[in-house]
Amino acid sequence: MAHVILDSCSNEKAGECVNICPVDCIEEGPGQFFIDPNTCIDCGACVAACPIQAIVAENDLTSDQEKHLDKAEAFFG
Repeated sequence: MAHVILDSCSNEKAGECVNICPVDCIEEGPGQFFIDPNTCIDCGACVAACPIQAIVAENDLTSDQEKHLDKAEAFFG
């Protein structure tokens, strides 16, 4: 399981999540940050660090939020 950054991060890019991630799986993309779902170890450090509460666990995504996981998977190829 991975964590996912939602649209509320779009154009916000606070960046606290990047510095706290122990496996460096968060990268800046066009318009927002993305979490690599293949590298994320599900530690939750990024959730606590996010000042705008834009990060959720993959298992907690609602059906309308699942597109954010798809965007992250596409970003990381």
